[in-house]
Amino acid sequence: MGMDQPKAKVPYTLNSKKVADATMEWLHKRGVTLGEIAELVMLLQQKYYPNLTMEECIHNVEQVLSKREVQNAVLTGIQLDILAEQGLLIPELQDMIANDEGLYGVDEILAFSIVNVYGSIGFTNYGYVDKLKPGVLERLNDKSLGPCNTFLDDIVGAIAASASSRIAHRKQAEREKEQGEETIDSDR
Repeated sequence: MGMDQPKAKVPYTLNSKKVADATMEWLHKRGVTLGEIAELVMLLQQKYYPNLTMEECIHNVEQVLSKREVQNAVLTGIQLDILAEQGLLIPELQDMIANDEGLYGVDEILAFSIVNVYGSIGFTNYGYVDKLKPGVLERLNDKSLGPCNTFLDDIVGAIAASASSRIAHRKQAEREKEQGEETIDSDR
């Protein structure tokens, strides 16, 4: 055998822990904390569950972030924001993402892939926070601060909306269980 033989390519295998760790790391690198996302969850759910705690909100955010589909959306969106900051997208796409063009809706489509995991209540929660832009979403949406967060603001809103939906489903399951009814939502 000569030295010119190509090396056999090692087959790809998904490393779920690396993806999960990268998701948390990149949210942190982009300046988003779990606490800030949990504050959005509290805003969305406190009216319905006055005894809701920040610990519960953070736990539900963590549970949403443990889903592979969510991790994929987070990493994809952050990567596109970074490429836009670096001016590395094709010109027409570069301009739309860098300027968060109102008629460019792919950032919302990516966010929908997150809320879709937790049902229709997630969509309504997402629409509410996307329009209101409270807390961390206001900062992420502020174009004067520098970084491109065209995807990240929608992703963070979607994570909060999903965690809110998860709480609503679980609280309903708790009520049904207390009343001796069968429930289907306890494992969401």
